[in-house]
Amino acid sequence: MCQANVIFTQAANGIATLTLNRPEIRNAFDDQMIATLITHLEQIEQSSTIKVLLLKANGKHFSAGADLKWMAQMAENQPAQNFADAQQLAKLMYLLNRLSKPTVAIIQGAAFGGAVGLAACCDMVFATEQASFCLSEVKLGLIPAAISPYVIRAIGERQARRYFISAEMFSASTALDLGLVHQIAPNQDALESISSDWLKNLLNNGPLAMQAVKKLVLEVSLQNIDDRLIADTAQRIADIRATPEAKEGLAAFLQKRTAAW
Repeated sequence: MCQANVIFTQAANGIATLTLNRPEIRNAFDDQMIATLITHLEQIEQSSTIKVLLLKANGKHFSAGADLKWMAQMAENQPAQNFADAQQLAKLMYLLNRLSKPTVAIIQGAAFGGAVGLAACCDMVFATEQASFCLSEVKLGLIPAAISPYVIRAIGERQARRYFISAEMFSASTALDLGLVHQIAPNQDALESISSDWLKNLLNNGPLAMQAVKKLVLEVSLQNIDDRLIADTAQRIADIRATPEAKEGLAAFLQKRTAAW
């Protein structure tokens, strides 16, 4: 029986998990894994029962990035096919970045190349102290093009120039300083514990409000603060506080009880 390259699970509490499952090659991704991730993300986006997504990986490493044998094969294809294949990787990053549900990634071992892109697309990223990161593409004569919009937003243009050009490996503590990682843990067990606590915290929040605030950040970021933006943000708060979820949240707080979501 063929082993699934990505394992999908959904808990009764609304937490969905996508687990990269090619540990024998450090969870390097090829066209099949990318297609599987895209399919799952599209299903998660449409689900009314999934509240939060956890992205993780089996084995010692989160992901070595793209499978180099696959990349070499793609380079031999006709230009149109090569471009179509590259578009799938770009689509994966776009879908993960724009997923309406909160996304949490936990990283152990290596996160190289495109794996840094996956991390940059997630809302919260936790890593072990031993984790290592590298935007290694130029060592192979390549560039981190598909992941660049998300990595640049995560760590800033100045740092992106350095790490894109140098292809140097950097530590979890450096990733924390850069803003790519939000918290580091001493070991794998502590990493699982920290992420579990954060996931439970997220379930206490209004699911529709979390979706709305993700959209808010994506759409307000980098815009000029002008009359149009001020009116837009005022309209957003006016709209959401009239929703049943917001009314329930406010009532639950005032009545000192747990909200019914």
